[in-house]
Amino acid sequence: MAKLSQDELLEQFADMTLIELSAFVSAFEEKFDVTAAAPAAAVVMAGPAGGAEAVEEQDEFDVILDGAGDKKIQVIKEVRALTSLGLKEAKDLVDTAGAKVLEKVAKDVAEKAKAQLEGAGAKVTVK
Repeated sequence: MAKLSQDELLEQFADMTLIELSAFVSAFEEKFDVTAAAPAAAVVMAGPAGGAEAVEEQDEFDVILDGAGDKKIQVIKEVRALTSLGLKEAKDLVDTAGAKVLEKVAKDVAEKAKAQLEGAGAKVTVK
């Protein structure tokens, strides 16, 4: 079998669907015993014992409301849209500094919620 150039390989990949590419990546990882993970996901942290263990990528996040800002009513509306809370419960949550709006949600959900709340004028952190 003749070797393919980088451009020829890219042309082959361009014709594949995402599902086919995903299957290819999985097969490649298995065959060569490598991972195609992002470099940031392979962060190594030295703990107090000095051991080097790979940190598991966090997959559950909490959306914490640090402050309502100037547009408190808009923030209450966004909290109600993100949760199943009633008006009084949402208002109480907004009035409480450091309150968790969402707990143990996926990263994309947490980032979307953060963007919505910040768009309404709130100060939000995702942990």
